[in-house]
Amino acid sequence: MSIKHFLDYINHEKKYSHHTFTAYEQNLSDFQTYCSKNFTLKTIESVDYYHIRSWIIFLVEMQNSNRTINRKISVLRSYYKFLLKTETIKISPLKLHKPLKASKKINVPFSIDEVSQLLNGDLFPQDYQGLLEKTIISVFYYTGIRRQELIDLKTVAVDLDSQFIKVKGKRNKERLIPLLPELISLIRIYLKEKNKIFNLIDKTYFFCLPSGIKLNEGFVYQTVNYYFSKVSTKVKKSPHILRHSFATHLLNNGADLNAVKELLGHESVAATQVYTHGSLKRIQEIYAKAHPRGKNLKK
Repeated sequence: MSIKHFLDYINHEKKYSHHTFTAYEQNLSDFQTYCSKNFTLKTIESVDYYHIRSWIIFLVEMQNSNRTINRKISVLRSYYKFLLKTETIKISPLKLHKPLKASKKINVPFSIDEVSQLLNGDLFPQDYQGLLEKTIISVFYYTGIRRQELIDLKTVAVDLDSQFIKVKGKRNKERLIPLLPELISLIRIYLKEKNKIFNLIDKTYFFCLPSGIKLNEGFVYQTVNYYFSKVSTKVKKSPHILRHSFATHLLNNGADLNAVKELLGHESVAATQVYTHGSLKRIQEIYAKAHPRGKNLKK
């Protein structure tokens, strides 16, 4: 049972995203190369924890963070779990491994004022690219979709009459996300300009670059980073932070956690609870004001 069989499994059966698949492939290749060079092992099927621990030490010496190392080891764990399932091995070499301690990663969302300043201002050029960029950022903030979901969004999936978009998320799971009137108005303007400029033979994808081709990850990231650099001093300015802002702002305004979970396309509430960190301060404020003894509570 080779690495190729495992990669086929996560690609075709588990239907992992292209980004995740590539990361798994690279991590397994890196570990196999390390074992080959340092232990003359041809495969990693029969390694024991000694080899894995040696790799961990190497990764630490290469100044990888504990979080990064844990992610790499998680890939190995998935691989050996697959080997157990297919009865290729009897015991996982990671059976007794404990993840390295890593500090909690807190993403700071954009404030409502920062988003409003950007979307209500005149920072976007008055041409197709400016309209495209504004629509990209607006769709992120109004729907909370992932970067790859936005790139892969199909034209037929945007139903302005029903006021929904159909998004294909991780593992090809589809979900419907409602559209607010303000976003619908912007989308209509974008589509009108797009159809005016491009006589596209292939109209599969909703968003396309000024050249007429499908969006790419670099363009989307640079768009978000560039425009939010004009209104925010936060260190991290990315599509994921916009998604984080979407969830945080909903929760701060009283949205139900399960409803936000469905909008984000999470499989469990636990994944959505990451976004509740930013809303805790708001909850504390409401609690202090509403509780009969609130005036005696420490702020």
